[in-house]
Amino acid sequence: MSELIALVDGSTYSESVCDHAAWAATRLSSSVTVAHILGHRQGVKADLSGNIGLGARTALLEELAELDKAKARLAQKRGRAILEDAKARIEAQRVDLVETRLRNGDLVETLHEMEENAELVLIGKRGEAADFAKLHLGSNLERVARSTKKPILVCSRNFRPIKRVLIAFDGGASAMKAVEYVARSPLLAGRAMTVLSVGNDTPDVRRKLEGAAALLSGGGFEVEIDILPGQADEVISKRVTAGDADLVVMGAFNHTRIRSLIIGSTTTELVRSCQVPILLFR
Repeated sequence: MSELIALVDGSTYSESVCDHAAWAATRLSSSVTVAHILGHRQGVKADLSGNIGLGARTALLEELAELDKAKARLAQKRGRAILEDAKARIEAQRVDLVETRLRNGDLVETLHEMEENAELVLIGKRGEAADFAKLHLGSNLERVARSTKKPILVCSRNFRPIKRVLIAFDGGASAMKAVEYVARSPLLAGRAMTVLSVGNDTPDVRRKLEGAAALLSGGGFEVEIDILPGQADEVISKRVTAGDADLVVMGAFNHTRIRSLIIGSTTTELVRSCQVPILLFR
């Protein structure tokens, strides 16, 4: 049986992660591991220099250490509560095999330890510290997207039924990996499928698109292909806004224009602006 890893942090997006995890687990007949990872606790960083006497300085250090321990205990309790709520939400959607993991450590390092047998990693588009007004993405999303070798489902704020899928295709290795996964996986079986290339309509581009469509057709999908001019982020966002897709599938880190759409030095407009989940492949 395959396994899904759902990363939750107590933010609004955590509920969406749970709902998407329940949907994916049902489609894939998978178990779900819900993980809440506490970052390394920061040591006491206080300026104890100056005219404070040694005794007062020692007492202050001890008081700060006790406060640090209290904060750590509170974080543990909060983490367990987050996981209990997440597990209950997923189980309420008829997913039986759900386990929780509360870990201390670096997110990326801990995820690497957990993900070996996972088919899919789910994470919210934004976390607790993200700025909704400025549409900032969660910093953890960028770190996970850069490091994990597994497909990543970046969950939108609210779950909605997925009926139409748009594959942003540029012919690169990661885009082909995405097409191959979709073609063989039951995750998106029966969904309407469009394979879209943004740029010039050349014989080479059309040949690659038709090859991708043939692979998907062999997997039982009804597929449309489309080639549109313009900037990829703008074109894809418009298609999503028009209601043409409930999910976007795409490769990341390709040596083409689409490369700049996914995680670069800063997160990019496509992931920020699309109000649907995005399934990423490296």
